[in-house]
Amino acid sequence: MDSKVIEIHDSNYEQETNTGVTVVDFRADWCPPCKMMDPILKKLSTDEVLGSKVKFTSMNVDNDPQTAGALGVQGIPTFLIKKDGKIVSTMVGARPKDAFRAEIEKHLD
Repeated sequence: MDSKVIEIHDSNYEQETNTGVTVVDFRADWCPPCKMMDPILKKLSTDEVLGSKVKFTSMNVDNDPQTAGALGVQGIPTFLIKKDGKIVSTMVGARPKDAFRAEIEKHLD
């Protein structure tokens, strides 16, 4: 199954993350922990349950630094979980798939 992780930018961050439950991955191409999380995000984005309830997005902080700066992102990867446009969880650093999934599931209705 193809990944459903959507690449977003400073210009469309608000539009892409203002409804429903959205995971935002602030990352960089040179970052080993970010690369380690790529297959986990891809797998969760195509998951039978999460794939239909959660929008997975990714923003490269080297190409689009304004949003990360405005939100105080200092380390990567940083993951935000937003629900209807409000940040409900922030996670910094790589983590196991099951722990990542559990944190997302806390915010589903």
